[in-house]
Amino acid sequence: MRKRAEPFGHESASVFLADFRFRFPPGGDFPNALASEKIEGPTLHSAAAASSRKLPENFVSKLAQFFPNATPVRIPVNLTRVNLGGGQFSESTVIEFGTYKEVLFSSALPLEFADKLRIQNPDGTLDIDVSVVAVQYDCGKTAVAARFLKDVPNWIVKP
Repeated sequence: MRKRAEPFGHESASVFLADFRFRFPPGGDFPNALASEKIEGPTLHSAAAASSRKLPENFVSKLAQFFPNATPVRIPVNLTRVNLGGGQFSESTVIEFGTYKEVLFSSALPLEFADKLRIQNPDGTLDIDVSVVAVQYDCGKTAVAARFLKDVPNWIVKP
């Protein structure tokens, strides 16, 4: 059983890290205390830092930075753009990020701001119209953010 750490200002302070106990002299600073002889247990050879969960950097994630509530998702969909002249353009893509009211994905279609699109997933549980609200071009690729034109009751990202 571990002893409770003494409060700062007494003889020494203790920090518990995993199964090791480090004792710091009063007024001593953390880095110098680690280098001192007052360490009980194995000696640390270098400072260690835990990395935070970071999303893989790609051109869609760069656009997602402008949507603070964007959550990573991987939803394969068929995307259809209906041209005002009557022509249709379609492609298969993957929704990479979502908020409760937007989806972000890459596209090879010639999309522009305010274009209307229809997004459908293979099992038909997502079949919704969206409007393009942001487009970012990067080395011949296009990252797109599109907003739902009506509420989606079965959407996986909730406010």
